[in-house]
Amino acid sequence: MKRLLLGGSLVPLLLLATACTGSDADSEAGPAPATQTAATTAFADCGTLTAPLSAPASGSAPASGSAQGKPGSTGSGEPLPALSLPCFTGGTQVSVGALRGPAVINLWASWCGPCRKELPAFQRLSERTAGTLRVVGVSTQTGRSAAQSIGEDFGLRFPTLYDPDNRLRLALRRAVMPITLFVDGQGRIRHRDETGALDDAELADLVRQHLGVAVSS
Repeated sequence: MKRLLLGGSLVPLLLLATACTGSDADSEAGPAPATQTAATTAFADCGTLTAPLSAPASGSAPASGSAQGKPGSTGSGEPLPALSLPCFTGGTQVSVGALRGPAVINLWASWCGPCRKELPAFQRLSERTAGTLRVVGVSTQTGRSAAQSIGEDFGLRFPTLYDPDNRLRLALRRAVMPITLFVDGQGRIRHRDETGALDDAELADLVRQHLGVAVSS
């Protein structure tokens, strides 16, 4: 498969050919409302995202060195970008750079087909690793009503940040979607995956390999 050098990484042209490099026509760009109605059924509060989390249940250390897995996966050790985004529920500002893992941060958009395909797997991951792993969503370059609809349709309950202006993806210097970050207890990105839709088995393997967390079946 031909690849294109983009942002220092080789990105498959097939990924760039998908709808996951564009933007939501119903973007409703602008700041998030300060409050959310009580009728909201999607997404959880973000109040504990910057608090310490317990050690990985497996007791194993994350793998070191370059990331393995599907072609296009990349690894790094840089800290999370120092910016703040509002929580989708309530609008409280959350410092992304202060997030501590072990955590999986998934950037998704309503206009991205692979994003929609993999979101249910992230919900299942959050349920299977409750208390040992944080699963955090980032609604990216997507209108509030479209994101809310996806959250309700897919039954998403994990905390989600609201990024209609694409700030986090720009800070990461990435062009494709979805993007999934695997973050350690010091807030460092141990692995970045942008290979397309991840399934349950792939997520479990990546979490074990890079964060040392065992995922229950």
